[in-house]
Formats: sequence, structure tokens, C-alpha cells
Amino acid sequence: MNYIIGDIGNTSTRVCLLNKSKILNSIIFDTKKIFLKGFFKKIINRFSKKKLKNEILFSCVVPMALKEIKKNLKKTNYRVLEIKSLNLKRMIKINIKNFKQLGSDRIVNSIKGKEFKNCLIIDFGTATTFDIVKNETYEGGVIAPGIKLSIRNLSQSTALLPMFDLKNRQKSYGKNTKDALNAGFIWGYEGLINNIIYKITNNWKMKYKIILTGGYANLFKKIIKKRTIVDQNITIKGVSKVYREFL
Repeated sequence: MNYIIGDIGNTSTRVCLLNKSKILNSIIFDTKKIFLKGFFKKIINRFSKKKLKNEILFSCVVPMALKEIKKNLKKTNYRVLEIKSLNLKRMIKINIKNFKQLGSDRIVNSIKGKEFKNCLIIDFGTATTFDIVKNETYEGGVIAPGIKLSIRNLSQSTALLPMFDLKNRQKSYGKNTKDALNAGFIWGYEGLINNIIYKITNNWKMKYKIILTGGYANLFKKIIKKRTIVDQNITIKGVSKVYREFL
């Protein structure tokens, strides 16, 4: 039977229709739209022509958005759940001090990533996160500023620096403002990402499968020194795995 799952992020939300582990349909929209009257019901209605399971499972880092979805679907047959309401430690050992502080997206990424035994998952989202799975155990991670958010904040905080779209690797410093900004962000994040990877992999002297996901994954795959793979569905795959385990 088909079922619905989703990933609610700070910037964007993805809702998917699946059958077993196969993604049949996927809708991505700005998270803030969840608060528009009737919006989420319209999203669900796009899937409702087929027979569906009643439970909808989310990975969510915006509690108010999840609360709004529950409110929207209160008078329907759907039951809305968040992954942290389930006993996730049955699926992955989590070796950190405070489980409550760990984002749901990072947990499901690691649940899927642990299939490689040792992996490093880099997610280019609102924040740039690095999550470490060692011997199938989640060991913690690193959080750095998100690229798109940093670009927006810089533009909004200055009178003369514009918004711009990040381009591929730049060989020379800029001869105009946008090229100078592009060089700063490409070279800056190239150094940041490669250095964090080095610090993690060199300290543990282990081989890791490095998985990239999120908006700038394909761009930085060309820049990262270590061999990487891109998986834009890793979060949804992780939520799906949790759904099939518990629901």
C-alpha cells in the first residue's frame, strides 16, 4: 500500500508518495507556505486518488510547521507523526550527550547512511552539516553556516553587496563585485569543507563513504578533494526506512 512521508526543513519542505521504498511522486515547496490556510490539504489531495495508509511520517526541524500540519489534518483520517516519537535507538545507536538537540533530518540521514558502516554525510541546507557514522553508530557532527543563508545575510546587511548565484569553481580573484563575492564563497567554503573532512577522517584514520546532499551538493562534488557521491534522496530514504520499520 502507498504511504506519505515528508521532510520539513527551515527553508523548504518535501512531501513524497511512496510504495515500499520507491518514490512515486515528490513535491517541494517553501516551508512558510505550510502556514497558508488550506495549503497543506491541497498537497495531500494531490496524492489522495490512490489508496493510502493513514499514518503520515515527518522528519521535522520546525516544530510550529508540524503543529500546523496536525491542525490542518485534525478532522481527516490521517495521523501525523514525527520520527522522534518513535524508538529510533532500535534502528541506530546514537552516541551523543543530548538526543533532543539532534535534528531529525540528521538522524534519518544517518539511519540510511549506516548501510555503509562508516560514512560522513554532508548536507548543504540552511546550515551546512557534517554527520559521522562510525561502525553503524551515530557519533556526532559539525555544523557550519549555510551557504545560501550566508549569501542572503551578507547582502541584507550591506548597502552595496548584491545577491548573486554561486557559480562553479573560480580560478582567479574577482574583477567586479559579483566575481569577488563568488571567489570568496567558493574558495572559502572549499577550504572549510575540505578542512573539516580532513579533521574528521585524519583523526580517526578510517575510510568513510562521503555522501553529499542538499542544494549545493553537485557544485561542491567537483571541489571536494576526497571521492564523494551525491544522494538528494537520502533524507527521504531514511524517513521511509523508519516508516517501514515502525508503521
